[in-house]
Amino acid sequence: MINKLKLHSSLAAILILLTASASSARDESEQRGNEKLAIADDKDIKSFFKTLVDKYFESSFRFDPDQATVLGIHDYDSVAPDFSKARLDERSTELRSFLNQFEEIKPGNLSHQEQRDRELITSTIKGKLVTLDEQHEWQRNPDLYTAQSSTMIYDLMSRNFAPLRERLKSVIAREKKIPQILKAASANLKQPPKIYLTIALDQLAGSIEFFEKSVPETFKAISDKDLQDEFAKVNNEVIAALSEYQKFLNELMPKANETFAIGAEIFSKKLLFDEMVDTPLDQLLADGELELKRLQSEFAKTAAEIDPSKTPAEVFKSMSVEHPAPDKLLGSTFAMLKDLREFCHKNEIVTIPPEADLKVEATPSFMRALTFASMNWLGPFEKSTREAYYYVTVPDPSWSSERAEQHMRSYGKYSLMDTSVHEVFPGHYVQGLWLSQAPSKTTKILGSNSNIEGWAHYGEQMMVEQGLENGSKKLKLAMLHKALRRTCRYIVAIRMHTKGMTMDEAISFFMKESFEERTNAERESKRGTIDATYLVYTLGKLQILALREDYRKIKGKDFNLKDFHDQFLSNGCLPVTMIRKIMLPNQP
Repeated sequence: MINKLKLHSSLAAILILLTASASSARDESEQRGNEKLAIADDKDIKSFFKTLVDKYFESSFRFDPDQATVLGIHDYDSVAPDFSKARLDERSTELRSFLNQFEEIKPGNLSHQEQRDRELITSTIKGKLVTLDEQHEWQRNPDLYTAQSSTMIYDLMSRNFAPLRERLKSVIAREKKIPQILKAASANLKQPPKIYLTIALDQLAGSIEFFEKSVPETFKAISDKDLQDEFAKVNNEVIAALSEYQKFLNELMPKANETFAIGAEIFSKKLLFDEMVDTPLDQLLADGELELKRLQSEFAKTAAEIDPSKTPAEVFKSMSVEHPAPDKLLGSTFAMLKDLREFCHKNEIVTIPPEADLKVEATPSFMRALTFASMNWLGPFEKSTREAYYYVTVPDPSWSSERAEQHMRSYGKYSLMDTSVHEVFPGHYVQGLWLSQAPSKTTKILGSNSNIEGWAHYGEQMMVEQGLENGSKKLKLAMLHKALRRTCRYIVAIRMHTKGMTMDEAISFFMKESFEERTNAERESKRGTIDATYLVYTLGKLQILALREDYRKIKGKDFNLKDFHDQFLSNGCLPVTMIRKIMLPNQP
């Protein structure tokens, strides 16, 4: 899982806007209108296009200042969002204006790269408009507000891109706006789904802990008393506001809506605009069910090769009990990475660009409710620091021993190795290193989750195919188990959001079809209610496998796996359908 603290992307479309008064908003709108007229008079189409791209991303960073921070653009580090309904309405108008301007440009007047950039931007805008104007996440998802409040502070803390004192000033500036964010949340939320409230309350405890402990701990070395006093005052106000919001959400619970499904129409639009996939949902579902049967057959066959006297579930469970102790999890994870890096080099899997300073750390407290492991890669525009973070979720100290043990079974030796393939070598971390070499500003910033998660998930299967861990059957079984989980996500996503599947039915489905412990099945199902298109893992993997096979046929005896991977990654995180057109230009 790539953590854009993007959750993603996460979750993928965070609706935020910088604070401004209604009068200043009108002034900005008039100014932008005048800029549009000036640009329109420019006869140089390419200059017009470049200027329009720059202005679109400037507006995106005003809308989502933390996106800029994550990318390594630090002009907006002291800016915080505004979720007021008036500003969200203005953002919708602004997006439609940009969409019209990009669509007025004839692709034939642009270079091939500019054509791809135009296609990617227009599709991205359409996806944002669906989330904003049709899905209404800002009315339905209470975690949207607390997640943004926490991540925009964490992103200032986690990397040493500026002196600690300067980053604390930015933290204070953003923290001052958090009570307003939560006040807007209280005004915006209209009968959110009950499960969304449950998730938000689960995460809120971690958010409060984050501001009570992690933030002060990070900045305790600063000796400036006046600055520390200002920070303490503002930080205490944030904690109080979060506690009030927690109370508000509890009071909302009796009025909660039981329906979380976004429906087939919105689901299809999100796939079309976010992933550039137009396959009918029934066909996608049939493809997923076929893949599930294939994986279950392969899982049973591999388990029998390990121990024919046990059922496949028993074989897997016997492997999963061999996990590190919770306090050894981070160290065990880091120790694996050297072997994975060497395997990629020795077996010519992929070129690894100049590396970041990779750290393995516990998942931040405000993300633990939905995340097993994730990668916070180095932003492609970051010049002042080199940190990248591989997060692994250790058990919460408040959990029962039984729940903690169920959680730790996901970190058996071979499952942990497979997870590290996905997150680090050659998965998200390596893709993040390549991103700084993407061919344009647009492809450094925008992309699709089916590419990002598809690449990482594809890497798990590919590394087993290439003989990782000396062709270990246990590693293969662990990989197949993760593939079963992701394929269950694929099926559950479609069924829950378009076919009426309940969360209880989803939990049972995960337990039966992918041999999940109940604790993990519950987490997977919860995530599916709020992250509707988390089918992107299997969707992207299948697209990349199909592309690789077609590329192999074209190249024949000249096919080279490392060359295929390098070419794929060199294009940024474009939807796989776009990369297919680049790598197979003469194919339908």
